[in-house]
Amino acid sequence: GAVTDRPEVSVIVPMYQEEANVRPVMSRFLESLSSQRRSFELIAVNDGSRDRTGDLLDELALNEPRLRVIHLSRNHGQTAALMAGFWAARAPVVVPLDGDGQNEPDEVERLVDQLEQGYDVVSGWRRDRKDSWLRTHVSRCANWLIGRITGVRLHDYGCTLKAYRADVVRDARLFGEMHRFI
Repeated sequence: GAVTDRPEVSVIVPMYQEEANVRPVMSRFLESLSSQRRSFELIAVNDGSRDRTGDLLDELALNEPRLRVIHLSRNHGQTAALMAGFWAARAPVVVPLDGDGQNEPDEVERLVDQLEQGYDVVSGWRRDRKDSWLRTHVSRCANWLIGRITGVRLHDYGCTLKAYRADVVRDARLFGEMHRFI
C-alpha cells in the first residue's frame, strides 16, 4: 500500500551506541516483517548515541519508506526511547524489539494474532534462555517478588517481547525501568 496508509503494526526499536548492529539488525527485522501478513512501520529510536548509529539509521531510511527514525538529543534511557516510539506510532498495535537483535522479529505475527483475540497486552516468555545460572536465578526471584507486590502473574516480566494496543500504552507515563511492568 501507499506510505500514507496506516500500518497495522508499529515495531519500535530503541538503539543506543549500536553502530555495529544497525545494518544487520534492521535488515533482519525488515526481512522478517515483510514476510508476515500485516503491513508495518519500523520505528528506530536513536537514544542520543554518540557513535554512527544515527547516521546509519538515516542512511537506511532514505531507501526504506517503512523505516522511520527518531533522534533523541541525548541519552534518556530505554523507557524514554520506547515512549517516544509509542507516541510516534501510527498503527493500532505496537511491538517493541531490542536493538541488539535479541528478540525474534518472527514472533511479532504470533503476538499480534493473540492480541487480536481481544487482549490489551500479550507478553512473551524467555523459555530457553542463554543466560548464566546466576542471572536466571536473579531473574526468577525478581519475577516472584514483582508478582507478590503487583498481584500480576506473568512467567517473565523481564521479557521485552510484548505487543500492546497503542491507545492503552500511549496514556502510560513511564519512568526509570518501568517499561518492564507495562
